Amino acid sequence: MLMIRFQRIGRTNDPAFRIVLLEKARAAKAGGIVQLLGTYNPKSKALTLDETRVKEWIAKGAQLTDSIHNLLVHKGVIRGEKVNVLPKKTPQKNEAKIAEEAAAAEAAKAAAAAVEPVVEAPTEEEVTAEAEPAPTEESAPTAEAELVVEEVPVAGEETQTV
Repeated sequence: MLMIRFQRIGRTNDPAFRIVLLEKARAAKAGGIVQLLGTYNPKSKALTLDETRVKEWIAKGAQLTDSIHNLLVHKGVIRGEKVNVLPKKTPQKNEAKIAEEAAAAEAAKAAAAAVEPVVEAPTEEEVTAEAEPAPTEESAPTAEAELVVEEVPVAGEETQTV
């Protein structure tokens, strides 16, 4: 199977790539390319590409690596969505999906705010509690209620009894 892929050229810390067509089983550094299709410099973003040859080879069944696919989509040579070339553990950020989720969250908040609160009927205990008269200030404390005395320390003073 034929692949369109990068072949690294250039010095250490100064990468440059050829865009080549070669057999998938062959190593990109080994040479033996079928055809040179262009060059790419990632530092200067300079791209030279023979677009007609690339389209011809894709039509004949040549496969693209993910990086080449993304580059060609970005430059407008082919149409489609970019492919995630990040490791499997790193999720790809999809701006459209994030925007849809944000819009759905806003719609849910608006729907929740628009719904009027449901008023429940009072229970029997609440009805009987309302019917009993509330104790007045004049009534004396019952035997059940006890006066609780606590000692509260105050900063700079001795403890006071409340």
